[in-house]
Amino acid sequence: MSTKVAFIGFGGVGQSLAGLFLKQKESLNKKYGFDPVVVAVSDLMKGSIYHSEGLDMEKVLDSVKETGNVENYPNQQGLVKGWSSLETIKHSNADIIVEVTFTDVNTGQPAIDHCKTAFNHKKSVVTTNKGPVALAYNELSALAEENDVFWGFEGTVMSGTPALRMPVTTLAGNEITEIKGILNGTTNYILTEMEKGETFQDALEKAQSLGYAEADPTSDIEGHDVRYKAAILANYLMDTPIAAEDIYCKGISDLTVDQIKEALNNNQKWRLLARITKEDGTVKASVKPELVDNDDPLAGISGPTNAIVYECDLAGPIMLTGAGAGLTETAYSLLIDMIHYHRQHALTKI
Repeated sequence: MSTKVAFIGFGGVGQSLAGLFLKQKESLNKKYGFDPVVVAVSDLMKGSIYHSEGLDMEKVLDSVKETGNVENYPNQQGLVKGWSSLETIKHSNADIIVEVTFTDVNTGQPAIDHCKTAFNHKKSVVTTNKGPVALAYNELSALAEENDVFWGFEGTVMSGTPALRMPVTTLAGNEITEIKGILNGTTNYILTEMEKGETFQDALEKAQSLGYAEADPTSDIEGHDVRYKAAILANYLMDTPIAAEDIYCKGISDLTVDQIKEALNNNQKWRLLARITKEDGTVKASVKPELVDNDDPLAGISGPTNAIVYECDLAGPIMLTGAGAGLTETAYSLLIDMIHYHRQHALTKI
């Protein structure tokens, strides 16, 4: 049985996932019985197409590559063009919505409305947008449960590294008392370069030239990106609603080369850490630069790599490390969510 998929947003991550569908088609079907059929693509800049029986994704990707627009896809009977994102969610026959739009992380829009609309129309969602999870987790979780649909958001914290699913499944039975981690590769790269003697500004420019940092790096260097991830971890793993704006947040822009050198001389390193702690039923969270001793596993995390440590009452400290960004890695996180959707949800309906 095929799973019908609609892309809402079709930038680099969406196109990478479409490429994975093509590349992994036989493997996905053979290993998991998962056969994704893309019926719709809707993108604010690239246009919108829908066909109830499925689109030829090679032709869709070729159209985007050649013209920057999906609506140059060859005409065929039954093809619909020009639907908005909400029309696509409401009127397509998709089982699952891949929500990868450009979303304002401060408001969570338009992704929050896309999720609400999908759930209200009995459609599941996988997304890499932090906004809906950080800002509306309880409301959206309840809505998904009420409509018996799946909501996957693994890629919101560490891209393709399973920072959310791993503790829920593999560490089941433990109480996690603290989560701390390096959750932004841009800032960790900058700090690593500063340890080599680079100034903050030179390290930032180098990060931008390598594609690790945006032209406007504020969200990264001031810790805002990590603050949203901390809110997601608190909501999902600590089962405690914490608003992102209530999390203390300080970035790395004030750190100097002298401070970095002084730390190194004291066998320590500066790392921008998210820290979520549960004590006596109360959960507290912060994002700030912290000094870690050289023998701390997080001190050894260099460059754009991410890492997270779960303090467990039974297993002790467990560290997970891996890439926290990248088109393929982020697309992979969506694919993993979709395989879990297929296992947990679709198979119960056969």
